[in-house]
Amino acid sequence: MDILILNGPNLNLIGTREPELYGDLSMEEVYGTLKEKFSDLSIHYYQSNHEGAIIDKLHEVGFSYAGIILNAGAYTHTSIAIADAIKSIQTPVIELHITDVMQREKYRHHSYLTDCCVHHIIGKGTDGYEMGIKHFIDNIEGCSEVT
Repeated sequence: MDILILNGPNLNLIGTREPELYGDLSMEEVYGTLKEKFSDLSIHYYQSNHEGAIIDKLHEVGFSYAGIILNAGAYTHTSIAIADAIKSIQTPVIELHITDVMQREKYRHHSYLTDCCVHHIIGKGTDGYEMGIKHFIDNIEGCSEVT
């Protein structure tokens, strides 16, 4: 079973960017831990600072993967195009935010993605990625047989 962790703009800087908000672990470290912990699954990681590349990746895997965990970063609050891409694919998508966006700047309170995602994980730090994988294991037919 394939699961994609898809991160948007500036999330390549996790571990160095505002560690008081995002923690001090890099995404490479988080991804490595997830691959180890869920070694029976095929977990993939992709990050882009470009909206079109995120949409292209959704289209690429959105008909064959079991699940996508999407942290669209700032595009969450601006991109109708990413929301349309999620609506256009078959693979279920979880919306994830490392920080609690409702406790941050007002412009972060609105998400174009919420209505088209199957689940939302907000403010759980990088542990949210593990929570997303567990959600897929518990809720997608066939996933629970893998772990």
